[in-house]
Amino acid sequence: MKSRALSRNLKLKIYKSLIRPVVTYGCEAWTLTTRDEQHLRIFERKILRKIFGPVQKKDGSWRIRMNELIGNADIVRFIKSRRIAWLGHVMWMDEKRIPKRILEWKPTGRRIKGRPRKRWVEDTEEDIQALGIRRWRKLSKERTDWRRINEKTKTHSGL
Repeated sequence: MKSRALSRNLKLKIYKSLIRPVVTYGCEAWTLTTRDEQHLRIFERKILRKIFGPVQKKDGSWRIRMNELIGNADIVRFIKSRRIAWLGHVMWMDEKRIPKRILEWKPTGRRIKGRPRKRWVEDTEEDIQALGIRRWRKLSKERTDWRRINEKTKTHSGL
């Protein structure tokens, strides 16, 4: 990523097509904590700083680039959009399919002491609420509406 033989655009394409997919493999099923989100963002900023390199000040000295280089790129937003896309995919599945049955399954019996862990559905519902969407189960039945929601997720700054 430090090589001067490759252009910045090519390095960004390498990041988006090779590195980010490896890091986010299986992210559709993740339940992210704030610590996980923080670590992912740190990872992405480190790589982007390597790609863009340092900045030269007016006095001739060099400094590390700050967060202005990221722009609209955010690995956490990418993961959340993939999760919402997966939620729509599972909602379209037949009732007999295992992912659909697991999504709608309610555990029975006694739970262990302490605060229960956040479930995947609850985490994804929080993301949908942050988008300002109500009655998501009804909207998920229509593929065109759900695609529009997913596109909104990719650019929404509140996620």
